[in-house]
Formats: sequence, C-alpha cells, structure tokens
Amino acid sequence: MTASTNFTPGGIAPRFYDDGSHHPQQGTLLGFWIYLMSDCLLFAVLFATYAVLGRSYAAGPSGADLFDLPVVATNTALLLFSSITYGMAMIAMQAGKKTHVLIWLAITGLFGLGFLSLELTEFAHLIHEGSGPQRSAFLSSFFTLVGTHGLHVTFGTVWLVTLMVQVGRGGLTPANKRRLTCLSMFWHFLDVVWIGVFTFVYLMGTLS
Repeated sequence: MTASTNFTPGGIAPRFYDDGSHHPQQGTLLGFWIYLMSDCLLFAVLFATYAVLGRSYAAGPSGADLFDLPVVATNTALLLFSSITYGMAMIAMQAGKKTHVLIWLAITGLFGLGFLSLELTEFAHLIHEGSGPQRSAFLSSFFTLVGTHGLHVTFGTVWLVTLMVQVGRGGLTPANKRRLTCLSMFWHFLDVVWIGVFTFVYLMGTLS
C-alpha cells in the first residue's frame, strides 16, 4: 500500500491505493487453492461414477480377477516416497540450498516416472488380456478414474522438470519459490487422491 497526495484548496488530502506489488504469493496461492478445489470436484465425480458402475461387470472379469495387489502396493509406495522427497526439497528451499532442492526434485521425478511406468504397464496388460475400457461399465469407470489421476501425475512431472530448469537457471527467487510451493500442494494432493484410489478401487475390489 502506497500513498499519493493531491493538493486541494483545503490542503493536502492523502489518497491510498494498492499498486499490486504487495504479497503476490498470497494471491498466487489463493488462486491455486481454488484450482485444487475444482480438481477435488472432478475426482469426486469420478469416484461417484465408479461407485455406481464399479460392479457392472457385464459378465466379464471383476477387480478380484484383474488387480495385482502387490504391484499396486509397490506403485503406491513410489508415490508416497515421492511426496516425502518433495517435502525434503521444500525444506532445502527454506534453507536456501539450491543444489539440494534440485537433487530432491530429481529424485521425486524418478519416483513419479516409476509410478507412471507401472501404471502404463498395468493398462497395457489389461488391454492385451481383452479387459479394455470398452469391455464393461466397471472397466470404463476404472480406466477413466485411474487414467485421469495418471494424467495429472504426468502433468505434474512435466511441471517438475520445468521448475528444475527454472531453479537451475534463476536460483531460488521469490517467483520460483512460489512455483515450488504450488507444485508441492499439487503433488501432495495427487498423493491423497491416490490413497483413495488404492483403498476404494484396488483394495476393496480385490477383497470383494
């Protein structure tokens, strides 16, 4: 907030205005929270759709027939570890250690790529076995929910690599710190969503 003055016949009247230069991080984070809330609505709709269609097998295979729980558990562990390593990157950012930030981001990216590799392998195997999304309403809702999450992880990984380049070139500037904070919220959000996917889709599907 800055002040300007106007000279009037009655004297000097101060006029205050906001030039938009104060607290840009608060505005950025608020906007990103609003985006995350819209993403919550998207995944809520997908979870609700799966809840309705998840047992419509059309005389085809069920989750108990298709899901390999140990592989999915490994995939879950990869995403959980990636959330931890991103947290370490944020700690390094607060300490102003640029090199450590880049190292932890690289490790996070590798975990993310490992997660995507296992997920794509699972999709390819299901399609090869004739259990693609067109096989039944159950599989259509499954591929849509899990695939949407995987697409988010893909975008997050691309964003992470982009941030690594920006931090490598520009350092831990206020703008880069804001971007790292936004990606941190996004990455942890995807972790929470995946826990829901693992529990509601895979675990309950295998045990039912």
